[in-house]
Formats: sequence, C-alpha cells, structure tokens
Amino acid sequence: MRIGIIGSGNIGGTLTRRFRGLGHEVVVANSRGPESLRDLAAETGATAGTVEDAARDAALVVVAVPLRAVPDLPAGLFDGLVVVDANNYYPQRDGEIAPLAEGTTSSRWMADHLAGARVVKAFNNIQAQHLLERGRPQGQNRIALPVAGDDERAKALVLALVDDLGFDPVDAGTLDESWRQQPGTPVYGTDGSAAEVRGHLAAAERP
Repeated sequence: MRIGIIGSGNIGGTLTRRFRGLGHEVVVANSRGPESLRDLAAETGATAGTVEDAARDAALVVVAVPLRAVPDLPAGLFDGLVVVDANNYYPQRDGEIAPLAEGTTSSRWMADHLAGARVVKAFNNIQAQHLLERGRPQGQNRIALPVAGDDERAKALVLALVDDLGFDPVDAGTLDESWRQQPGTPVYGTDGSAAEVRGHLAAAERP
C-alpha cells in the first residue's frame, strides 16, 4: 500500500518506521522540505518528498503536525483521500483556535479545512515510543487504540492497519465523538486493553 505521511516528528517518524517495517511504500514530507528528511529516508527506505508527493496516488495519508499548521496544507490536495488525523490540540502550543475552544473536535475542524478528505482519527492517544515498540501479535495482551470516523470504508481501512501494527482496534464512533480520545480524557495516554478502552471512551465527560 502507498502511504503518505505529513510530519516527521514523534508520531510521523514512528509511523514511517512501522509502516515501512510492514512493507508499505511510504512517502514522508514535512514543512522543512525533503532534504531535512534524508536521514529518516536512509534509515527506513521511505521516500522523502513534498506534501504534494505524499498525497499523490496514496491509499492513505497520515497528518501528524502541530494542529496550528493544518490551515497551511493545500486543502484541495486531499479531496477523496483517506486522511488520518493523528494530531492533538494543545492551546499552549497551537494558540487559541476558537471552534476548538467552543467544543468542535479537532478532527471535525480538520475535515472542514481539508475539503473532500475522508478523515479518520487515530494514533493520537498513544505515546510514540509505545507505538514503536509495543505492537504484539493477536492474543498477546495487546494495547488497544481507538479509531473514529464518519466514512465507514475509510475507518475500516484504518482499523485494519491498527491491527497490522500489532494493536487491537476499537471503533470509537464518529468524528463528532472523537472528543472522547482527545487530551484530558481517560483513554488519552493510557495503554488499555480493548475492553478498557471501550470503558474509558464510555466514561469520558465532555468539558
């Protein structure tokens, strides 16, 4: 599968390594340009490219950038693409984004910016080191990860990738329900089983 990854920080770099380890074709991009990605490309065998390269012919694109950078992405580039929102809103880093402060989920806000994208929320609640190291075969005390989205086919693709990476996928509902896996909720930053993740999602209280 051809996967684009936009962002080469903790989560973007980790997913580049993990997806390449599964044999996927990966094109990774960031705001600093392909030259800054030379070491990551050499380490993993991924292709360093531009944002446009990462989206071109991709079956799926992961966006793992500071949320404040989302409006800088070329919105029309993602029309029809499955886009994984691996971001979190941190006001101290991103500044105040009024719709998010008023209760819009970060994934819904991203979907509004990336017109036509089939946005799925995933990989935002796990520590990068755990994502890198703690995948396990089925039946071996796996960590579970929540996955939220409106497009059922897009969500099914991401659920399958979570499983391939060695984690139990948990359907967390729609984009408007994805607040249940945002920072400050019981599931955020925890390494629970599928049953525990479902319990955490159900117990979340919206601020």
